[in-house]
Amino acid sequence: MKVELMYQPGYTLGRVRLAGGEKVRVESASMVGMSSGVTLETSATGGFLKSLGRAFLGGESFFQNIYTAPEQGGEVLVAPSLPGDLMTLNITEPMLVQSGAYVASDLGIELDSKWGGSKSFFGTGGGLFMLRAQGGGQMIVSSYGAIHAMTLAVGQSYTIDTGHLVALSESMPFRTRSIGGMKTFLFSGEGYVADLMGPGKFLVQTRSQDQFLSWLIPKLPHSSSTSSSS
Repeated sequence: MKVELMYQPGYTLGRVRLAGGEKVRVESASMVGMSSGVTLETSATGGFLKSLGRAFLGGESFFQNIYTAPEQGGEVLVAPSLPGDLMTLNITEPMLVQSGAYVASDLGIELDSKWGGSKSFFGTGGGLFMLRAQGGGQMIVSSYGAIHAMTLAVGQSYTIDTGHLVALSESMPFRTRSIGGMKTFLFSGEGYVADLMGPGKFLVQTRSQDQFLSWLIPKLPHSSSTSSSS
């Protein structure tokens, strides 16, 4: 398949061009449109248990959609649910992808859920649930905001808020922890972070949906109920 990314980085749309008979796996609800003759098959990829793990641990759909191009070829348009960017990764070694970031891939890529760190008891944003992508081929991942790629040399380290981490090589060592002491954790506005160690490459997103929700929810109107007595 050939992937063209348009309107980057705020509201990116991906155009997946398929040769005759070629297939692409797309996350549920990520399809924007498709050309005439493209067919759709929905299945629990990898079997019941792996699909269950992806859904409950990896933040992905239980069912995934497989689109097949007709003899003359075709295309599928894909996009994430949140405003942000897309990036195409050429998978040659296992990668860890933040839950909710997977959009589409070649059928040669297998996805499974993987626990990536300590789960926060203050909310889901502190837990680092990852999807493990292995095999060979192209994979499209999404972000909230733009995607920024970083590379660490041997001996280098970098600390990333877990809500901003999109993907990294599985071979790249990392650990999750709370930042600072209890006072810092409670009042700094920062929560859990991931310490990444080189060598390796990783992707971060310029915005965090957890931070956005923390800002938005207190501003939403609260419904009030009144009671009357007779």
